[in-house]
Amino acid sequence: MIEMMTKNQVWDSSNSIHKIEFERKPLLNDISLVIPTLGRPILEQCLYWILMGSTWPACLIVVEQGLNPEVAGWLEHMRRIGIPVQHILSTQCGRSAGINRGLEQTHTRFVAITDDDCFVEKRWLSNMATKLQQHPQAVITGRVEAAGEDMIVVVTSPTPSIQNRPRLKFDSMSGGNMGASLDIFRRVGLFEEDPVMATAEDAEWAYRALRNGFSIRYEPDVVLAHFGWRDDRARVKQYRDYALSHGGFYGKYLRRGDLFMLARAGGHFGRALRRWVRGAVTGDTELAMLGKAYCFNLLPGIRAGMRSKMRPGSLK
Repeated sequence: MIEMMTKNQVWDSSNSIHKIEFERKPLLNDISLVIPTLGRPILEQCLYWILMGSTWPACLIVVEQGLNPEVAGWLEHMRRIGIPVQHILSTQCGRSAGINRGLEQTHTRFVAITDDDCFVEKRWLSNMATKLQQHPQAVITGRVEAAGEDMIVVVTSPTPSIQNRPRLKFDSMSGGNMGASLDIFRRVGLFEEDPVMATAEDAEWAYRALRNGFSIRYEPDVVLAHFGWRDDRARVKQYRDYALSHGGFYGKYLRRGDLFMLARAGGHFGRALRRWVRGAVTGDTELAMLGKAYCFNLLPGIRAGMRSKMRPGSLK
């Protein structure tokens, strides 16, 4: 596990990127970095780890859907240090819309995407850029370690893998740790902004990319940390939203006659039921909470998705 994930004391609430002297790093001219954000304070720590990286992006594109006046100051400071920055203020809601507005302003060959609660490893961007250059017709995703003490989903396999077609379980893309060429986004389309699948936009886009003939490459040296900040009550809502959104994703494709989604949804419900029972029997409240959320909310999500007629936008 990389040092930054085990030593959270490197950053505390009294820190500020304005107070730290950063060494100027080389710019990678063919890759931009998009971060959607509500402008939460944790964004400053996310920016700190980008500044600590061994290389910097040709352009940092931050799409803010909040009203935090500090964000503009942080980004202006990064601009003065030497990172080209675009700060896009948006009145839209949702991660998909934030990413899409950033993609529309990207002019480099490649683009990487992360979230404001993710802390990148020192060589994350350079490793991402190298993998994209080696495999320009693939989507690159990577390892996601845990930062903080709250329960979060992580991906820690040390083994590289390639996925060429959709799976009955989950497709192997972590949306907060991904990169692709703009050409792939032009051919696959933007992220789905439909509210019925508000937190399943990554899963739907990965499925669409695979169906369009692109592979997803899991590269364990493309690594970052995802900070767990939700308490028990917030995670109950998070799991409910996940279940409704995954159901919305399945329902939208079932409406179009994609029977593969019938098998995927059935398998998902079966796994959720097993998790609920196993968690209740073993006293694993987190597992039981996750399973119960999907058992109660997957079907309502599917119904909402089957009623939806929205389609993803295209990148020109």
